[in-house]
Amino acid sequence: MGVAMTDRWSIRSTPAMDAEQFQLWQALLEDRTGMTLSDARKSFLETSLSIRMRELGFEEYETYYEHLMVGTTESRAMEWSILVDRLTVQETSFFRHQSSYALVEEYVQGFVAEQPEGANLDVWSVGCSTGEEAYSLAMLINEQLADNSRKMFYGITATDISLPTLAKARKGEYAARRALQVDPVLREKYFMPGESGQTVMVAPELKQHICFARLNVLDLGNAPMNNMDLIFCQNMLIYFRRWRKRQIVNRLAERLALGGMMVLGPGEVTDWQHPDLERVHFADTLAFRRVK
Repeated sequence: MGVAMTDRWSIRSTPAMDAEQFQLWQALLEDRTGMTLSDARKSFLETSLSIRMRELGFEEYETYYEHLMVGTTESRAMEWSILVDRLTVQETSFFRHQSSYALVEEYVQGFVAEQPEGANLDVWSVGCSTGEEAYSLAMLINEQLADNSRKMFYGITATDISLPTLAKARKGEYAARRALQVDPVLREKYFMPGESGQTVMVAPELKQHICFARLNVLDLGNAPMNNMDLIFCQNMLIYFRRWRKRQIVNRLAERLALGGMMVLGPGEVTDWQHPDLERVHFADTLAFRRVK
């Protein structure tokens, strides 16, 4: 039986969360996703939980917590997916960090020059959010391969923990103003007007190269991706503790093909090294290439 909706909170303020409750929710979020929530973000957690609790008709944090911990496996999984979507910051944009995409462009040019006809470029967008990153990579790669006289192929696996976010990514529909961040030539080529006139749709030409899939980075050990030519992971590691960041990056490094490159967000990982990787020196970027 579903939880009854209520309007009892319509005139109530967000309920206060005591220190013990906050620690309980902090522990749950880190245990399930690896992400940490600092004390400074307590009000953010209160607001996010309260909005969802109002939708479900809960008045106490404890009651909602129990709702997430008991019940059928399917109902718990569905509710947790919705909550994670509310708690993860989905601030992203097309070609968000220009220097990193410039490095990717250089890498793809090298791949095209060195690989034989019929070669396939395998790309992984980790923590893809609502899809802008994956579609940006697709536009860049598509342009490079289109200029090549030899036929080559590419595929992008884009993963995220949030099912609602992945649904938005698959749809590929964005407010028209967001596409203004894209070069006019690429915008004209890879976007179509949406039905409302206020949105744009990503062209099927790009969508056919991308597979969006759910993946919790705590489960990287079980991820099917291997021998990836390019791993792009930005603006995700900032949510994790230092030791967890290193654990995640080590797991990603294991999935690179020989000669493959991993691009991270500048400053997201410090003092990290891997015996099989070497640093790629490119202005305003953080990237590593597998050399053995």
